[in-house]
Amino acid sequence: MKMPVKALKKEMQMINVSGKTKLYGIVADPIGQVKAPEMMRKVFEQRGIDGVLMPMHVAPKDLSAFTQALRGIQNFGGMVVTVPHKTTIGVLCDEITAAARTVGAVNIVRRDPDGRLFGDILDGRGFVAGLRLHGIEPKGKKILLAGAGGAANAIAFALAEAGATQLAVYNRSADKVRAMFARLAPVYPQVELVLGTRDPRGYDLVVNATSLGMASADPLPLDANLLNAEQTVAEIIMAPALTPLLAAAQAKGCRIQYGAPMLASQIELMADFMGAK
Repeated sequence: MKMPVKALKKEMQMINVSGKTKLYGIVADPIGQVKAPEMMRKVFEQRGIDGVLMPMHVAPKDLSAFTQALRGIQNFGGMVVTVPHKTTIGVLCDEITAAARTVGAVNIVRRDPDGRLFGDILDGRGFVAGLRLHGIEPKGKKILLAGAGGAANAIAFALAEAGATQLAVYNRSADKVRAMFARLAPVYPQVELVLGTRDPRGYDLVVNATSLGMASADPLPLDANLLNAEQTVAEIIMAPALTPLLAAAQAKGCRIQYGAPMLASQIELMADFMGAK
């Protein structure tokens, strides 16, 4: 009796994991939406690396103990960090880059041979690279960004670096936006920073950098009824690909940008940072 193709492929993948396999992780809560394991597998294959990126479901209350335990796993190379841990993982690392300190978030961590953990932030660079890959140029644009968490902070800095003329940020907690602006203004004084609202009118590019849209019952992060066909609407959420916001924007005739290019544009950088070369 022949083994089904899917089962055969799974069997082959299991055989390829051995005691010599280097372990990596992606840490999130929830975890079901992540796409990095499959994307990183392709990178490992292309580079001839015996490694596997494992999904790790870790609640915020367990993050400290989890991170401490990683120090003693000698065949653990590092981890991708996503919602909701990007703004909290940095203090659990031994060292983070200057960019991560400025942004206030970490989305990639390397475990060095001595057990020390070193963090960086690649979200912003990945997001802007993903925009440009699809012909969307943020330079000279007025941009509305929804969110003030780890990914949003990284994206705000990257959009300012890319030459946005005005950056409005909307978040339920205005204090978080003000804290972001306090870090952003000294570095990019030429960018006009505005406390945004749910009203997207008047902006060239509208970006959802919140987790709203991962669940079908989530409210929209902005008032999509006020969008018009001259605007571009971008997401960072990868599952579902067509979020409720993107669906609403598409119905209004807007150009839309899916969330997947953000990760695709930084996956090679993530592998490099974790030492998978």
